[in-house]
Amino acid sequence: MAAPPKLPIPGRRNVLITSALPYVNNVPHLGNIIGCVLSADVFSRYCRLRGYNSIYVCGTDEYGTATETKATEENCTPREICDKYHAIHKEVYEWFDIGFDHFGRTSSPQQTEVCQAIFQKLMENNWLSENTMQQLYCDTCKRFLADRLVEGVCPTQGCNYESARGDQCEKCGKLLNPTELRDPRCKVCQNTPRIRDTDHLFLELPLLRGKLEEYINEMSVAGSWSQNAIQTTNAWLKEGLRPRCITRDLKWGVPVPHEKYKDKVFYVWFDAPIGYISITSCYTSEWEKWWKDPQNVELYQFMGKDNVPFHTVMFPSTLLGTNENWTLMKTISVTEYLNYETGKFSKSKGVGVFGNDAKDTGIPSEVWRFYLLMNRPEVSDTLFTWADLQSKLTELSNNLGNFILRVLSYIAKPPGSGYGSIIPDAPNAESHLLTKTLAEKVSKHVDQYLEAMEKVKLKQGLKIAMSLSSEGNLYLQESEFWDLYKKDQASCSVVMKTAAGLVSLLAALLEPFMPSLSIEVLKQLNIPPEMQLSLCHEKGDIDRAGRPWDILPAGHKIGKPEPLFKQLKDEEIEFFREKFAGSQADRIVKEEAKAKKIVEQKIVEQLKTTKISDAATEISVTRLDIRVGLIKKVQKHPDADSLYVEEIDVGEESTRTVVSGLVKYIPLENMQNRKVCVLCNLKPASMRGIKSQAMVLAASSNDHTKVELVDPPESAQVGERVTFPGFSGNPDKVLNPKKKVWETVQTDLQSNAELVACYKGVPFTTSAGVCKVSTISEGAIR
Repeated sequence: MAAPPKLPIPGRRNVLITSALPYVNNVPHLGNIIGCVLSADVFSRYCRLRGYNSIYVCGTDEYGTATETKATEENCTPREICDKYHAIHKEVYEWFDIGFDHFGRTSSPQQTEVCQAIFQKLMENNWLSENTMQQLYCDTCKRFLADRLVEGVCPTQGCNYESARGDQCEKCGKLLNPTELRDPRCKVCQNTPRIRDTDHLFLELPLLRGKLEEYINEMSVAGSWSQNAIQTTNAWLKEGLRPRCITRDLKWGVPVPHEKYKDKVFYVWFDAPIGYISITSCYTSEWEKWWKDPQNVELYQFMGKDNVPFHTVMFPSTLLGTNENWTLMKTISVTEYLNYETGKFSKSKGVGVFGNDAKDTGIPSEVWRFYLLMNRPEVSDTLFTWADLQSKLTELSNNLGNFILRVLSYIAKPPGSGYGSIIPDAPNAESHLLTKTLAEKVSKHVDQYLEAMEKVKLKQGLKIAMSLSSEGNLYLQESEFWDLYKKDQASCSVVMKTAAGLVSLLAALLEPFMPSLSIEVLKQLNIPPEMQLSLCHEKGDIDRAGRPWDILPAGHKIGKPEPLFKQLKDEEIEFFREKFAGSQADRIVKEEAKAKKIVEQKIVEQLKTTKISDAATEISVTRLDIRVGLIKKVQKHPDADSLYVEEIDVGEESTRTVVSGLVKYIPLENMQNRKVCVLCNLKPASMRGIKSQAMVLAASSNDHTKVELVDPPESAQVGERVTFPGFSGNPDKVLNPKKKVWETVQTDLQSNAELVACYKGVPFTTSAGVCKVSTISEGAIR
């Protein structure tokens, strides 16, 4: 049963945490993750550790031009795009151990309700104006072009970036209007648009300047805004505030509740920050207790530097203009850019390591979290390199991993050489000089850690925790514990009980940064997660941190010690550097070239060993009509919990209905808008009242515990027939069940060691390359 939503509690510290809503038109890359959701997650976990009453809300930003553009590219509706990428974002963040209290989306009915209510208040209070503006219109596409649908040369002196967007130059960061671009071009058709008049609504920022400056002057000090946030905000104020357009000529967005503008929607940067509020309203119907109580709630917001003016100028101006008692942002934490090897991470250009890539490397999420947080670009841009990742992992293993393993392994030694996994008693530990010195250092480190984390200096907090681990290693060395057991068993007991307490303390201090690692350390300590040391003053745990020998009770039995980290070899690093070089488009080309080479090699091998002819293969794979299909819609069978019902495009006038028993193996969101291999000439069969007109092919592991779809290449054409080089012939119109054609052929269908789907060793082949499975080798395909 889900826990009830948390609400502010009088007398407690109530903290509302948000991170910039990730845009839904692509997979998030590592720069997005550290800039927004990961940083906020660390602070949220820290708040829980301190016993603060906090919630962390976020969600996907789904309206606007970029979604419409992506939908056009993928030949589907904006809603389908949002459903697809919301699921991808959710899966990526779950893998990264991001602990949202609620992860929502801005395309909800609640967003429309809250957004329109705020708009109405602004109208009533006369903070909105109407104006005619000139906007670029594409005669070829027959529509006004939203900012992101225009590219051209940046007009900023000294920049001249040739691919500046109509809303902002990605190179110099300056906010733009599309009509300011030199040599503008429509991003869809590449033709030159012309300027046309169109009426819009504007938020009168100049009239709100007094209220805004009063808020900024007070809260930037009270909330200790980061220097980059203050500089960006002051630059906006110094340049002079201008009325800002809040409507757009689009269809996909929150409709404007105004008769004259009913065919327009709100501009995404007016409605997106309101998403924080509407997402909270999806979490609890009593959302106003969080958002309309500034006396009792502190709002912390996390984002990258390009989002600052929208959160320090636009969003607070919008809320101030309603004359309602909103909880305005107290503290803003801003990151600079994380760059990739030789350039910038870029979603639009597909450059860098993306969230799903990180998962596919096999490197644990806690290692990625550690690296990104140690490299967090807090005051200047930082650089991701594979060599640096390897170096940081070595540091993590040699420092933290080594300390924890040495301590627990020694305690786990059998009596006579260790303590038989039992924490020893250590009377008079405070009189042991070396231990007393360590305790003073621990107390000082914990105070410094708390000070850094309260100021949202996350990188500094992590470094302090790691330096505490270094102090632990030094303590072990100086104590010469390996000789103490025989020479001075009382002192050895003090050292090991103190060191074990320090392991428990490190598990607590590092939980915000590496939660899964913390759980593993607690498991090795044999401590349930709910019994973990906290940092609450009320519980006295902070005072105990200064007496590490008192953290774990004598007689406690620890679990089994295991190494915590696996080093990355040089050849692995070189493999990843090569694999993720260039853009995603470049990588697809490389993969397809590699796949075609595999096909050619397989054909040569096959022809060397077997003379294949139509006559010799009366029942062969050529009798099967296997095509590339695209799942357009999928839902659970209304009368069968284990079955999906899919509508699949196989290149015909209408989609085919297919029933598949994949529910317990593949999540619903992983089935949406996915290319699959479809056997199209099986005789239709009724499955629990729904007629299945084809079969989706999947591979299963030998023990049948794992099933994966056979994936065609991403650029394979929907409807094209999957072929098997060396085998020729036309498929049967419908396979005759009595002749057992499918049953005969199926025994020779399997994935090989390279994860390529094959028939008798020959790959399933499309015009774009071979079909593969994700992880199951030597698995039967059916």
